[in-house]
Amino acid sequence: MIALSLAEIAAILGGELRLIGTDTAETVLDGVVDTDSRTMSAGSIFVAKPGAETDGHRFVGAAVTAGARLAIVEHPVDEPVSQIVVADAVAALADLAREVVSRVRARGDLKIVGITGSNGKTTTKNFLARIVSDEGETVAPINSYNNEVGAPVTMLRVTESTRYLVSEFGAAAPGSIARLAGLVEPDVAVVLMVGMAHAGGFGGIEETAKAKSELVAAATPNGVAVLNLDDPRVAAMRELAESRGMSVIGFGQTAAADVRAHDLVVSASGTSCIIEADGQRMPLHLRVLGAHHINNALAAIAAAGALGIPAADAIARLETLDIAERWRMQPMGNDSIRIINDAYNASPDSMAAALRTLAQITGPGERTVAVLGAMSELGETAGEEHDRIGLLAVRLNIQRIVVVGPEARRLYLSAVGEGSWDSEAVHLPDQDAAFEYLRTELRDGDRVLVKSSNSVGLRHLGDRLGELFS
Repeated sequence: MIALSLAEIAAILGGELRLIGTDTAETVLDGVVDTDSRTMSAGSIFVAKPGAETDGHRFVGAAVTAGARLAIVEHPVDEPVSQIVVADAVAALADLAREVVSRVRARGDLKIVGITGSNGKTTTKNFLARIVSDEGETVAPINSYNNEVGAPVTMLRVTESTRYLVSEFGAAAPGSIARLAGLVEPDVAVVLMVGMAHAGGFGGIEETAKAKSELVAAATPNGVAVLNLDDPRVAAMRELAESRGMSVIGFGQTAAADVRAHDLVVSASGTSCIIEADGQRMPLHLRVLGAHHINNALAAIAAAGALGIPAADAIARLETLDIAERWRMQPMGNDSIRIINDAYNASPDSMAAALRTLAQITGPGERTVAVLGAMSELGETAGEEHDRIGLLAVRLNIQRIVVVGPEARRLYLSAVGEGSWDSEAVHLPDQDAAFEYLRTELRDGDRVLVKSSNSVGLRHLGDRLGELFS
C-alpha cells in the first residue's frame, strides 16, 4: 500500500481512531492490508471481517503477533494495537482501496484493466499479467481474488511505482461487478463470455449477461472495451460501450474480430494457431492445455494492445507460460500416466471444454479417463446440466467415467443411460473411495482429467494422483 498516516486512514474510513503505545495520529503505515491474519508482517493493517462461521475480531491478536500495526474493527478489541472503529469492515476495506488507487492514478502512470466473464477470468488475468509485467510493476490478484474482499485486497497492493493493476471481477449477485469495478473505473474492460456458471443465482443467462455488462458500464468513459465477438451476448455490449464514448476491440475466431485466431491444432503439448492482429499473421504455440484457452490468450493480447503493447510482444511472452495457474489444466503424473488437474472450478462450459481437450490430446493406444464431480451454483438448471455433461462424455467416447460424490450422481446416471456399460462409468461416494479405485484401475497410456467445482474439492484428489504417478 502507499504510505498513509493513521489520521489519513481514519479520515478515509470515517472511523474512530484509538491509539495505543507510541503511535500518534501521524504514524505512517505502508504495509499489507488483508483480512487474513496469516498474511500479516511488520507494519501491516488487519481488517477484522465478520463472517458466517468465524469472526475476524477473534484473530486480531494473531495478526498483532505477526506484525500488524493497525486493526480496522467494528467494535474495540482488547489487544495491544491501534484501532480504527468503523460501522462495516468490508465497506471500509473498499473505501480504502478506492482512495489508494485514486491517489496513485492521479499521478498519471497507473493503467487499470478489469476482467470478467463466466469462465476464464483467472487464466486471462494471468496471461495479461505476464504480458504487462515486462513493461513495468504490475499488481494482479493472487489465485481468484475477485470478490468483495479479494478485489479490494488486491487493489491495496498498489504502490506509487505500480504501472498496471489487473483486476478480475466475479459476480455473487446483480450489482456485484458494478460495486467492485466502480472502486477503480478501469481504463480497459474485458468481457470474456456469458455462460451458465452462477446462472442459478441470477435467474437465467440473460440476467447473467446484464451482470457481466456492469463492467463496461463502470469503466472509464472514453476507455476501451475488449469484447468476445464469438459470444453474441458479449458482442451486444458494443452498443453500451460506444454509448459511453468507449472504443471497442473485438477478439475471437470470427472474421469480424480485430484480434483473431484460426487454424487451431490441439495436442498434448498445448495448442497452436495463427493469430491475426496489428495487420500481421503470427504463429502462437500456447503450452497451456486446451483449445478453450486460445480465446483467453486473444483477450489478453487485445487488452495488451489497448495498453499500447504490440501483439508480437504479447505472443512472445505468452509462449513462456507452462500453466495458467495451479489446478487449471495443470499437467501432473508421468509420461505413462498423465493427470490433468482442472478441478479449481467447473461450469457446464468449462466442463465441456475440458472433456473435449481430453479427447483431443489422447492418441492411439491411449485411454481417456474422466474423474468428474459436481458443478455448483447452477440453481434449477443443475440436473439438466449434469445430464448434458454425462451425455457429452459418452459421445466423446471417454473410455472410463469416474463420477465422485452424491451431488454428481445424476451425471453418472446420464452416462449410463446414454449407453456406457461394462464398468465404463462408475459412481463412488467420495474422494478416498475414488483414490483407492483409481490407484489400481489406472494403467500405462491413460490420460486422466480431474474436474469439479472448487467446493467439491477434487483438486486434492488430482494432487494425490499426481504424486502417486509422479
